[in-house]
Amino acid sequence: MRIGELAERTGMTRDTIRFYEKVGLVEGERLANGYRDFAPEAVPWLHYVRTAQTLGFSLAEIVRHGEELRDAPDVSEALSELLREKISIVDARMAELAVLRADLATRIGTGCPLREAGRPG
Repeated sequence: MRIGELAERTGMTRDTIRFYEKVGLVEGERLANGYRDFAPEAVPWLHYVRTAQTLGFSLAEIVRHGEELRDAPDVSEALSELLREKISIVDARMAELAVLRADLATRIGTGCPLREAGRPG
């Protein structure tokens, strides 16, 4: 299918699909007339890419994990492991943000948020 049809079927713009092709997320074959031709499997794959982005995966992670998933003997288990890893990253980031929030809260009313908490101005 051509890029216009792929864009329509995925709800993405042609520019987005071109970008995804450039970074290796999707592959289109160039026809003799210069048009891109995409396999029907590109549609569910691009839906997966969008969902993965929504879940906080970067495009680099999606490219890397996409290759891993294609080669995995049990795709469901491999995907579950990726989600577990992402949850660990989110948990760590939440802990960092909790520390940051506590630091910010101690600085309220101190007059200068740039000096060390608890030190007079």
